[in-house]
Amino acid sequence: MSLANKLAEERRARLAAERLLEQKQAELQAANRKLGKHARQLSDQIVETRAEVETVRDENRRVKSDLTVANQKVQIAERRLWHSIQTIQDGFAFFDADSRMIAANHAWLSVFEGLESVRPGVSYIEILQFLTEEGIVNIGDEAPAAWRERMLDRWQSPNPDPEVIRLWNGTYIKLIDQRGHDGDVVNLALNITDTIRHEKELNEARRRAEAASRAKSSFLANMSHEIRTPMNGVVGMAELLMDTALTDEQRLYADTIRNSGEALLVIINDVLDYSKIEAEKLVLNNEPFDLERAVHELVMLLQPNARDKGLALLVDYDMFLPTQFIGDPGRIRQILTNLMGNAVKFTETGHVLVRVVGVPTGQTTGAGDTARLHITVHDTGIGIAPEKRAHVFGEFNQVEDAKNRKFEGTGLGLSISRKLVDMMGGDIWIESDEGCGSTFGIALDLPVAEPLDPEQLRLPEELARALIVEPHAEHSAILEKQLMKLGLEVTTCTSGAEALTRLAEADLVLADHHMPGMDGMELAEAMHEAGHDLPFILLSPGSGGAEQDPARRFVTAVVQKPASRSGLCAALRSVGPRAPAAPPAPARRMRVLAAEDNRTNRLVFSKMLKALEIELEFAEDGMQAVALFQSFAPDIVFMDISMPGMDGKEAATQIREIEAQSGDGTHVPIVAMTAHAMDGDEAEILAAGLDRYLTKPLRKATIIAQITAARPEGTVDPVGDQASVGRTKTGLSGSERSAS
Repeated sequence: MSLANKLAEERRARLAAERLLEQKQAELQAANRKLGKHARQLSDQIVETRAEVETVRDENRRVKSDLTVANQKVQIAERRLWHSIQTIQDGFAFFDADSRMIAANHAWLSVFEGLESVRPGVSYIEILQFLTEEGIVNIGDEAPAAWRERMLDRWQSPNPDPEVIRLWNGTYIKLIDQRGHDGDVVNLALNITDTIRHEKELNEARRRAEAASRAKSSFLANMSHEIRTPMNGVVGMAELLMDTALTDEQRLYADTIRNSGEALLVIINDVLDYSKIEAEKLVLNNEPFDLERAVHELVMLLQPNARDKGLALLVDYDMFLPTQFIGDPGRIRQILTNLMGNAVKFTETGHVLVRVVGVPTGQTTGAGDTARLHITVHDTGIGIAPEKRAHVFGEFNQVEDAKNRKFEGTGLGLSISRKLVDMMGGDIWIESDEGCGSTFGIALDLPVAEPLDPEQLRLPEELARALIVEPHAEHSAILEKQLMKLGLEVTTCTSGAEALTRLAEADLVLADHHMPGMDGMELAEAMHEAGHDLPFILLSPGSGGAEQDPARRFVTAVVQKPASRSGLCAALRSVGPRAPAAPPAPARRMRVLAAEDNRTNRLVFSKMLKALEIELEFAEDGMQAVALFQSFAPDIVFMDISMPGMDGKEAATQIREIEAQSGDGTHVPIVAMTAHAMDGDEAEILAAGLDRYLTKPLRKATIIAQITAARPEGTVDPVGDQASVGRTKTGLSGSERSAS
């Protein structure tokens, strides 16, 4: 091989080696670059990891710091809570689910007087044993084992009831336990010694108050009875004295005695009723009663007072409103007596009008349909100033000042009425203009005991036109409205002379008895003399000699004024055609039996009724009353309640038994006469079979009203037209109670 070839080969080998070296260097550089890049990544990761580690370290340090602070706060809160628990005077203890004490405050541990065994870890049963064995708890006659067993049963119940224990020193502890969800129990021991002592003091005070209340009630009952008994003689004799021939001076003295006695009774009744209402002892006794009859009876009792003042008493009872309702008749009469009595008392001229209207409420009770009644009492009296209207229903309030008061009274009547109306679920109100009169009204929802019978209002077909002769405009308007509702065509005039010129316009005439110029009787006689034979109905207040007047034969019927619906309709029906009647049997006099052991009261009673056409017998005790009831067969019995031997209630009970055994359905009215007027007296008396309840002193007009209401068919009118009947002033205290 030539040298040139060898050089070429070496050059080629050198070049190949250089190329290989260059290639390896390039690969080395790439590897270095890759290694550097990886190193940088690792370095970044290390930095990041170091940062994260530092962050975690910082978080750990912060958490440790927060935990330290939290632990410090918890420790502070625990110290404060436990300090509070230790500070409270009541005992506080914790028990675990195994009924072992966890902790207790000083008040709880002080009960055990430093017993070292009572400490955290002691069981509840051991505590019960310490309580009984050391005599810490006063368990009375109960055996220690039985007491511990009872207390342990209570402790183990899911919701232990509070338990009161008494310690040896008289301290009362109330144990209250609350079980948690995990079984732990919190026990609270309250010292209720002061509460127990206070309750004992309250019970003792209540006992003394109740004893005082019973003593007061007994005193009021005795006072009422003891005052009413002699007052019956005082007022009754004064009333009888007024019916005798007296000089003006003597009549003034007798009238003063009577008025003063009745004023005293008004005060007694108001105080008794107010006391019963305030003590919530007054109970309503609901029963069927006749509302229209009650209104007219009150009007009759008030007539003498009104007549003395020249006032007209008017009643406007809705013609188509039922009259039988269910309520407390005595209390409703008391309310109306207060309203109507005030109207008469505060009215000097004009009239007092009682209006009763009602509509069905659409409600039905067990007693029947219910009606919403509105009863208003309107007067033409002094009226009430606007600033004083809000006070008239308050206690002891008067419209006038005490220094210049003209009208006497307790100021309790309207307050009692308001409270009675509230008890009945009704409303009471007043409308008034000073100097122009007042209107007091009540609204009551009362069940209808018996609907109105339309036949009672049916008139003879031949009656079509009526002539009213009435000088009083209000009364004339009421009569006109009533007759028009009955289907009559009505003409009105104000005098007898005018009526004589208008007789051709009527089928019958209704005329007032007392009219200026020509009165009702003179009109009837003038019509007869002129040849007019129209039916003539006289409207009379019940006095003035209507029955004894010679012109009575020209009068078809006499109707009490103000006329009730039944009385008016009966008189109108009496003018129709009548079949020939058999000769009436001779009328007998009513038989009245009065049982009264007090001699003075018997004298007063007999003198009050001496002018009546009746047969009167007296019984001095209950046994005589029962015997006379069988032999005398009275039409009405007046029964004193307090009598020696058999009292009035027992006598009434035996009379009702006699009636029941007879089987003929006879029911003789028995009217109680009593000086008892306290709560419970009325209900007890009426429950014995009596029909009515009259408190002493008895009024002449009230007694006569009872006799008249009980008059059976075929007996002589006991009153006739005695001028003296009903001339007494009636009390306005609601002293009459009704059971019908």
